[in-house]
Amino acid sequence: MDGVAKTRGRRGAREPRTANVAGGLAQLMPDPDRPHAWTLLIDGAPQSHVDLADPAHLGFEYQRRLGHLIDLAAPPGRPLRVLHLGGGALTLARYVAHTRARSEQQAAESDGELTRFVREALPLERGWRIRVRQADARAALARLPDAWADLVIADVFSGARTPAHLTSVEFLAAVRRVLRPGGWYAANIADGPPLRHLRGQIATAAAEFSELCLVADPAVLRGRRFGNSVLAACDTTPPVPELARRTAGDPHPGRVEYGRALEAFAGGARPVTDADAVASPEPPEGVFR
Repeated sequence: MDGVAKTRGRRGAREPRTANVAGGLAQLMPDPDRPHAWTLLIDGAPQSHVDLADPAHLGFEYQRRLGHLIDLAAPPGRPLRVLHLGGGALTLARYVAHTRARSEQQAAESDGELTRFVREALPLERGWRIRVRQADARAALARLPDAWADLVIADVFSGARTPAHLTSVEFLAAVRRVLRPGGWYAANIADGPPLRHLRGQIATAAAEFSELCLVADPAVLRGRRFGNSVLAACDTTPPVPELARRTAGDPHPGRVEYGRALEAFAGGARPVTDADAVASPEPPEGVFR
């Protein structure tokens, strides 16, 4: 790997690892508060956080919220079939493998150099059924059979933006085909005021699924700052009370919007199609400092 640094220095202190990958400069930065944890950045934008000693630890706010959805997708411990669109450091795939043994998982990551860098520096445990494919998210969807997945998680960023072709009704139709009846779709969506992109994604999901809920920081929902929201979609009633309880207990408490409140928040936004799709907004300068 280009520029890969040694894991430890002379006195045992961990040192950052770096590599030039297709998406830019990848960095694995040691977490000073957790001796076996690392944060993955691409061109300075945080992408993932992994604790090799505790795969159940989810360090990022949005990852904890996706973790709640994973926990609630089936009874505790039951194996799941999960498709991860976007690989990064495979944080959520590790979480599923650790909390739901014998789960069958696939991850689609278009940056093969990034996958090699991550798997060399942060190896997966033996016995975990995680298959990583070098593929665009929509191409990976097209290769899977109907009703294969219990859960599809979309967490795809090119730099700090979600590509346009992963924001449309056509994309969600492909997701829906791959989901089994009763399966869930969950997406990490980044946006800031005036939240036009987020509202459009809610409308787009509503065009394909009958039930939606949104989890986000209240400050993001009020349009006070740029941040991540997690949108969940399915065709069965989601466990909103339990999701709200768990989210409220997070280190950074979030709010769950559902039903009429979510419809009101979307504000009459129209579904996005391939013909008019655009990438998610560029984060404001300095947002990751």
